[in-house]
Amino acid sequence: MWPLWPLAALLALSQALPFEQKAFWDFTLDDGLPMLNDEEASGAETTSGIPDLDSLPPTYSAMCPFGCHCHLRVVQCSDLGLKAVPKEISPDTTLLDLQNNDISELRKDDFKGLQHLYALVLVNNKISKIHEKAFSPLRKLQKLYISKNHLVEIPPNLPSSLVELRIHDNRIRKVPKGVFSGLRNMNCIEMGGNPLENSGFEPGAFDGLKLNYLRISEAKLTGIPKDLPETLNELHLDHNKIQAIELEDLLRYSKLYRLGLGHNQIRMIENGSLSFLPMLRELHLDNNKLSRVPSGLPDLKLLQVVYLHTNNITKVGVNDFCPVGFGVKRAYYNGISLFNNPVPYWEVQPATFRCVTDRLAIQFGNYKK
Repeated sequence: MWPLWPLAALLALSQALPFEQKAFWDFTLDDGLPMLNDEEASGAETTSGIPDLDSLPPTYSAMCPFGCHCHLRVVQCSDLGLKAVPKEISPDTTLLDLQNNDISELRKDDFKGLQHLYALVLVNNKISKIHEKAFSPLRKLQKLYISKNHLVEIPPNLPSSLVELRIHDNRIRKVPKGVFSGLRNMNCIEMGGNPLENSGFEPGAFDGLKLNYLRISEAKLTGIPKDLPETLNELHLDHNKIQAIELEDLLRYSKLYRLGLGHNQIRMIENGSLSFLPMLRELHLDNNKLSRVPSGLPDLKLLQVVYLHTNNITKVGVNDFCPVGFGVKRAYYNGISLFNNPVPYWEVQPATFRCVTDRLAIQFGNYKK
């Protein structure tokens, strides 16, 4: 009997929401503090239509590509040096793992007959060309992992059933209008690690999407992209070249729970910018060039975690984090990081952290010039 780790991974995948998929192939999470459970953090309900693999009887089809491992409805063909998608894949397959091969092209009939496929993993191949009808047979596909390839554009005609697209570490420079048209079920897109600039997003590129999660990290952004989905609960733009947050940049994202802006070049956050994020619970501004604590933090009643380490902050005021008076802030902080800043921590008044749950939740000191 072949090992069942691919099946176990799929089961975890079907039960957890996007950003909590720990150790599933190539997706890397933040180093953030654990704060919310899955349902609370994503704001999304469990996706309907997920196959109940536990209730399915085992099948031992004679159709299994040479060299692959096939068990239940999982076909594992990773690390085989394949040049193309193998033939003789059982039509009842729900997970097809083709990662770490040498596939360079997806052809028209590569997935013919795989109408029950739920997850397709193509990570770390050499794919540069995808036929416009390659995904047409995949009417139930919900998870497409095609990261670490040679794509220069978003694949055309993605299945309307798609819930999750991970396409980071490719060569995509442009996101045209209409490329996500008809993807009404999509709630998670990971597209970091592409040479995307702000000008690469055409107006209306995300029209029609109701995303919960979007990551465009390790790109070439100089500002927060315009017209991202208003439904976002999580937005990760870390490791870019963003220099400032202006008042209108966050105007439309009132549902954000988590905002990642670490490892940028942010020097200025315009007063009032954060007031548009009443639901914010976690804010990452570490490894930037801020000279002071951003204004408006005390007014964010649900904010619990703030990363400000490795900036140029020289002073921390007594009211920088906590509101004046009592009973105003609904959630207490459980994490504030200020280490590796040139602030004389012995001058910071204890009352500065009066709305922090525990003194161990505050990280200070360790500044190196």
